[in-house]
Amino acid sequence: MLLATAPRLLAAVLLAAVLSACSARYQTPIAMGGDDDDAVCQSRGYAVGSPEYVACRKDRDVQRSAATARADRRQRDLGEYMLNHPERP
Repeated sequence: MLLATAPRLLAAVLLAAVLSACSARYQTPIAMGGDDDDAVCQSRGYAVGSPEYVACRKDRDVQRSAATARADRRQRDLGEYMLNHPERP
């Protein structure tokens, strides 16, 4: 009985390892929508190279960095909470 389930268990573990490799930690946060910065700034009517266009691209970069920092901070806070409260799963 145990020998019959070993191949299935091994296959499940290998599948989980393969699927976990598909995830990436530093992807664009969902809050940003994954939009193309160039397309967004041009759709707002800013000409490429104009001061407004440069400011738009900079603002989007700052927003993306802030969203990533917030996500990292939430993850760190959750980890600290879990370490400090082991009685609550």
